[in-house]
Amino acid sequence: MKNRFRIAGLVLGSLLLGSLVAHSQPATRPAAARPAGPARTTVQYAQGFSIQYLPGYKLVTIRGGAGKTAPATRYALVPRGKAHPAGFAASQVIETPIRSLVGLASLHVALVDFLNADEVLVGLGSLQYVSAAPVRQRIAQGKVFAVGDGRELNNELLIANHPDLVMATGWPGEGLSKYQTIAAAGIPVMLNSEWVETTPLGRAEWVKLMAALLDKEALVNQKFDQIAKEYRRLAALAAKDPKRPRVILNVPFKDVWYVPEAGNYMTTFLRDAGATYPWAGQKSTGSLPLSVEAVAPVALTADYWLQTGTLSSRAALAAQDARFKDFKPYKTGQLYNYNRRTNAQGSNDYWESGAVRPDLVLGDLIQILHPALLPGRQLYYYQKLRE
Repeated sequence: MKNRFRIAGLVLGSLLLGSLVAHSQPATRPAAARPAGPARTTVQYAQGFSIQYLPGYKLVTIRGGAGKTAPATRYALVPRGKAHPAGFAASQVIETPIRSLVGLASLHVALVDFLNADEVLVGLGSLQYVSAAPVRQRIAQGKVFAVGDGRELNNELLIANHPDLVMATGWPGEGLSKYQTIAAAGIPVMLNSEWVETTPLGRAEWVKLMAALLDKEALVNQKFDQIAKEYRRLAALAAKDPKRPRVILNVPFKDVWYVPEAGNYMTTFLRDAGATYPWAGQKSTGSLPLSVEAVAPVALTADYWLQTGTLSSRAALAAQDARFKDFKPYKTGQLYNYNRRTNAQGSNDYWESGAVRPDLVLGDLIQILHPALLPGRQLYYYQKLRE
């Protein structure tokens, strides 16, 4: 599971890494008027899921990959004790509000913590890589069990505890078929495919899916609207600075240097932070695998080097590859990593709460690239590499 969190975080997370705002954000769906009665939420930025409020239930549709043609799975979210609608398999009907959840990724911890619903989390893939203090406290109290890596799930333990829902990550090429044993036992499995999102706000908006499961739409509307407003304010602020420093990201992984392409949410972060990103013209939504030799000419003149993986010092960078010492950011010391909020267990909160707080991430990037715009602000997720 360590590799699942670390490699997914360092590679998939980074890689699947005008108005400036208008250029970087997708056209939003117009927010419908919210009728009287129970609160409803509207999905405005996310492309990977939708929520419809139908008579007697909520219809959630989740796409299992990028693009409009990606396969979709429908779920009926039904008030507990009410009749189930026709046309849904038992494993696609979820009674709400859910009372117990097993989450297989750090993002799922962030979703419940964002909604002050940590008590519903009863199981995790691993108990080590958790940042949220309320969840760590529940782990210490023995209230959360480990179910193993996504490839080696403890189905017996899952079935014995019979949670209301298992939330898995819809990795590319993986579907619901691998969870057939759990579904056959009457436990719904939902694939969370936030990695398909091309914008930070779209990725963060998956918290509205969790809100629909918990009947916490009123809370999520209030909190997410504040975050989106602050994100847009920060992006507009960065757009006023004519300087556009050149930025490179990441470090080689097994001799391959993955860089986010144009449709990656990390590229949107850089655009909104007022950066010049050399690979922003690549048209894919994923990552571009390059050699060190291909990145080096850009790195020689770049202004900043961000997100250096597990490396936290200039010495560690030089030890990995002596050529790094020739890169301009190495010489000037403009090296930053997103590991400031790493706890004693090795969990990096950037990969947890950072997913639902894009305003804080953007604030860090602007503070690094345009420090005069945010005087007095302290970095939250990022920190400068030590010597």
